[in-house]
Amino acid sequence: MNLTPKQMRVLKLVDQWRRTKGFSPTMQELADTLGVSKVTVFEHVESLISKGALERDPNKARSLTLSPEVVLPDDHDEIPARQIESGPAASLSFPLVGKVAAGHPIEKFEQRESIALEELFGPRKGRSGNTFALQVDGMSMRDEGIFDGDYVLVDQRSTARNGERVVALLAHGETTLKTYFKERDGRIRLQPANPDFAPIIVDDCTIQGVVIGVLRRY
Repeated sequence: MNLTPKQMRVLKLVDQWRRTKGFSPTMQELADTLGVSKVTVFEHVESLISKGALERDPNKARSLTLSPEVVLPDDHDEIPARQIESGPAASLSFPLVGKVAAGHPIEKFEQRESIALEELFGPRKGRSGNTFALQVDGMSMRDEGIFDGDYVLVDQRSTARNGERVVALLAHGETTLKTYFKERDGRIRLQPANPDFAPIIVDDCTIQGVVIGVLRRY
């Protein structure tokens, strides 16, 4: 692909953002990190899409992804982490990336919002430093004090200990909020906190993060 240096810079940043945060940057976040205008970023992104280097789902926020045909050089330069973190996350305004089922699993999706929590949550020992928010959909965690419509703050991690409340990605892209238990037979039990819901027993799942806080709006 015939890409300009500035287009390659945008492409590298989208790749780095998805690898470090798990979702793509907004146009404004790209502009802020690269030190250019939002209009300039939009032009670069549209050109990259037309060239087949980037793909985007028009129905989802933060859906920019590199085309499978794109291979970045191994020695490509990375944006310093402090620049990526200099936006909302640095002031503890966490990205609200969608809803998570606390009833039955639902299809994962993303949306563009953020929640500022500077006075409530800060860096803690043992946390990854990548924190995001999800809105709860369902009542399966009711007895843990997590209700439909609440917001949970999630520390992005790929492992969990027994008894931790996790966001787990199941087969076919379904995401659910449950308490994690590794059984003796090697299977995983995702335990609800409501007797009206049955546990989810799976051979494997992807842990996307561990719940570190709950917020409720009255």
